[in-house]
Amino acid sequence: MNGRYYYHQIFRKSILAFGTLFNNIIVKRKQPGVDRPTTGDAIESYKVPVQYGPYQKYLAIIEAEPRDQRQQTQISLPRISFEIKGLNYDGSRKLVPTQFAKSIPTDGEGKGKAVQYSQYLPVPYNLEVELAIISKNQDDGLQILEQILPNFHPSLNVSIEVIDVTHEERDIAIVLNGIGYTDDYVGDYTKRRTLIWTLNFTVKTYLFGPVDSQKDIRKIVLDYRTDIVKRSTELRYTADTQSTLEPPVPQAEIDPLKPTTYKVVETYEDIFGNDQSYFGLDDDPSTSY
Repeated sequence: MNGRYYYHQIFRKSILAFGTLFNNIIVKRKQPGVDRPTTGDAIESYKVPVQYGPYQKYLAIIEAEPRDQRQQTQISLPRISFEIKGLNYDGSRKLVPTQFAKSIPTDGEGKGKAVQYSQYLPVPYNLEVELAIISKNQDDGLQILEQILPNFHPSLNVSIEVIDVTHEERDIAIVLNGIGYTDDYVGDYTKRRTLIWTLNFTVKTYLFGPVDSQKDIRKIVLDYRTDIVKRSTELRYTADTQSTLEPPVPQAEIDPLKPTTYKVVETYEDIFGNDQSYFGLDDDPSTSY
């Protein structure tokens, strides 16, 4: 649309931030007769893998019949999978569509130059994400569930850099909507058991338009007149930035984030003559601040 290509990877960054929350979940198997396994009592400590994709894919791997080309193997359980289930506009977080957000480059090619970035305020969208905890016994699934649920009240905020060029950061709220549970058996009840906990989340993200680069205003010339239609300019006001460094740097290279390296020089000038007192001006038409 509008003839411009831009891609900020916001959906990708949002889903990566979501998946990262569940990276370090550990399941411990205890010694027989021990109620709560500790580091010394646990006979096995297992870091739960997290992958993007539907959990039905892993169930299909379990159910697949072995062939000559494929030996009989089973995927390791427990594991966590998640996938996007939907996307919808969030009118409750709507911002002014015609308002601009502006920023000054802090690094890269634009640092210290007479430019600034501007773009329209973002549009709020909600990502619907489903997370599945797959386990072969009840205790493994409950261990994972207890390490997740206390962090959501029912939401959890994470900060991500949504725009690489401007380094725009936003807090993304991840809301836990509901929890489901199924107890499936593969084949008859004497065969492998699969327990699935399903958690439904809403990721409240934002979509941004293209980033425009505009030059800073570093010199102003303002003309005054008593009659806009019939009279020409009578008084001219000029504001100009000058470097205070030694040796001075060109105006375009002045860093606006360092106010001690430049000054603003204001000049008032009578266009029709040298009688500056006619306009209430000093004999010296130039004043520096």
